[in-house]
Amino acid sequence: MMNNKLTRREFLRGTALAGAAAVVGLPMRSGWGEEALSKTRVVLVRDADVLSDAGEVDSEIIADMLDKAVCALFDKQNPVDAWKRIISADDIVGIKTNAWHYLPTPSEMEQAVRRRVLETGVAEENISIDDRGILGNPVFQKSTALVNVRPLRTHNWAGIGGCIKNYIMFVPRPDAYHGNSCADLATIWQMPHVKGRTRLNILVLLTPLFYGLGPHHFDRKYTWQYGGILAGTDPVAIDTTGLRILEAKRLEYFKEYRPMTPPAHHVKIADTRHGLGISDPDRIELVRLGWQDGALI
Repeated sequence: MMNNKLTRREFLRGTALAGAAAVVGLPMRSGWGEEALSKTRVVLVRDADVLSDAGEVDSEIIADMLDKAVCALFDKQNPVDAWKRIISADDIVGIKTNAWHYLPTPSEMEQAVRRRVLETGVAEENISIDDRGILGNPVFQKSTALVNVRPLRTHNWAGIGGCIKNYIMFVPRPDAYHGNSCADLATIWQMPHVKGRTRLNILVLLTPLFYGLGPHHFDRKYTWQYGGILAGTDPVAIDTTGLRILEAKRLEYFKEYRPMTPPAHHVKIADTRHGLGISDPDRIELVRLGWQDGALI
């Protein structure tokens, strides 16, 4: 007969791992111990029609993509039920966006997130969408929950701009984190006003920027209509997946391997040095939904 009793050592190990997962924001799996927390889920949703020929975002389609991603992430049929897994009616919610004018977070995505947060019962005055003003924003100052949403692009100081780097505005001197290709960006996630508050990360890949040189370099010929979003609770896993897609696009475009300049090593370091999340692709459960042509992953 199978012995179903937990030893004290197994219990303590499971409890410690569960606590670590809660701090990082990893989705909990059933069961105890390392095996139960060995993977993290990332959902990729793409739709060929989310962008018009002129590059305009279809608000209904992108909202539907978000719903599909969140439902798949939390194993729910109803998107509001999925959001209620991570947001409570008494939460104060900061939606951390990105305002870089060449490639900002689409307003259609911002509003889709805001609508779903409202539908969990959060009061309208307890929701704010902001980027560069978050340190002085009263909602963010009191926030109990954060939703992190930004577009994916190459970046002059960090290699890529992804979910991890999007929190650089939570510090008064972002330039203090530029050393060694922004290697220690993950330390921002351990600050008291940030730690443990992120409920969802969304990386927008509608028209990612896969190549650039210089602090504010942008050339539309180095973007393409990928029509996707990535969603997950682990920012490291999401950025790892986004980085793989950018690297595949660069190989396809240049017909040769061209490493990121500078290297985007802050993503792996966030895992190996700071324990923020998972960077090993073998431990990332990638769920692919929707349009599959040209997925590159």
